[in-house]
Amino acid sequence: MTAVPEATDLDGSGRSAQPRQLIVTVYGLYSRTEGGWLSVASLIDLLAAVGVDEPAVRSSISRLKRRGILEAVRRGATAGYELSDEARDILREGDERIFRRGRATPADGWLLAVFSVPETERHKRHLLRTQLSRMGFGTAASGVWIAPAHLHAATEEALTRLGLAGYADLFRAEHLAFGDVAAKVRDWWDLDRLDELYTTFLDEHGPALRRESVTDEQAFADYVRVLTGWRRMPYLDPGLPAEFLPGGWSGIRAAELFFELHAQLETPARAYVAKAINLG
Repeated sequence: MTAVPEATDLDGSGRSAQPRQLIVTVYGLYSRTEGGWLSVASLIDLLAAVGVDEPAVRSSISRLKRRGILEAVRRGATAGYELSDEARDILREGDERIFRRGRATPADGWLLAVFSVPETERHKRHLLRTQLSRMGFGTAASGVWIAPAHLHAATEEALTRLGLAGYADLFRAEHLAFGDVAAKVRDWWDLDRLDELYTTFLDEHGPALRRESVTDEQAFADYVRVLTGWRRMPYLDPGLPAEFLPGGWSGIRAAELFFELHAQLETPARAYVAKAINLG
């Protein structure tokens, strides 16, 4: 599996999620207690609640299989798919990101990734840049990427998994001088674009919090949509310290919305799945 399907399928896509991204969310939420497997019939039933029809489900499953995210496995006479080992590893890493409430602080310091790739292996250079960008690193200088220090273990694991560890060095660092760190953070990350994405998330999923009466099926549909919309964000904004962000940062409000919806929807959504596919 390359870094590209990780970014497009396993990390979500923001507004107007594709059926395959909704399917990955369903697998991440509900299949791993069953060994990573779900039947095709169960997927079709569950995705119908999110407004995805059967042909789109089958087409998306085929695409996820080609990308190495799902593997076809029969249980008796029942056709189904399970997560590949690599997809399970990536989703496990994602759990820590997606459900991590805290932000970094200035005292935590920074993680620097410095790499050098021979010209004869320029494809490795592209893959390395793609992976670091996907994990939320900003660019401090040519060949020097920066992220909050708490990402060191996840970065080491990802670069090792992709066979890139031999091209990079990781350092823990602190900013000693010169200049204003908040201004530099704006240079290192595209905060304007992040603000647009967070604002879109708030507009799209805010109404789900204001519903007065929600069935288990509606809770499931809302939960899958909000988690699909959210799971990309902790990769684009890797928990940057609030002290270095603009006042009233939309990302803080978006995180509050996500965790409120998570607390409100998770239990009834799981109850719906238990009834629908007998996981309970």
